[in-house]
Amino acid sequence: MNEYVFPYMPTITKINDYIVHTQNNRVLELTDYGPNPFVINIDEATEQNNNFRTALWTGDNLQLTLMSIPVGEEIGLEMHPDTDQFIRIEDGRGLVLMGDTEDNLDFQEMVYDDFIFIIPAGKWHNLINMGNEPLKLYSVYAPPNHPHGTVHETKAIAEQEETL
Repeated sequence: MNEYVFPYMPTITKINDYIVHTQNNRVLELTDYGPNPFVINIDEATEQNNNFRTALWTGDNLQLTLMSIPVGEEIGLEMHPDTDQFIRIEDGRGLVLMGDTEDNLDFQEMVYDDFIFIIPAGKWHNLINMGNEPLKLYSVYAPPNHPHGTVHETKAIAEQEETL
């Protein structure tokens, strides 16, 4: 059997409490790398992200975003008519709410580290941070839901840009 030699091995360095990913001796910023081929340690990238939302990869049919929801805050009640969504909690705990209408969120579940949940297109949903630390997660949208390169430092900025 032939042994495969990887062309590079990523290195990970901790600088001032931030995990910094490097590839070929250059720092990988948390920015939108789509639609190019891309590899990253998603757990560490999710933990590093402190923005409400950062698009990490956007293609024609799929989008990966990182989110950090502050203590006591929420994503906000929303519905995507044509987009399915996969969410994985990396750190923290939250309450997932879903339903067929915005005033009937009859699906309610607590989620914790390493939990996932899937939001079918057309479902109203929200995620509320119920813990005492930021809720760190990543979300996969199919098809994409935000413009390529989206970065929302706060929920207020996200809401303002969505109304424009």
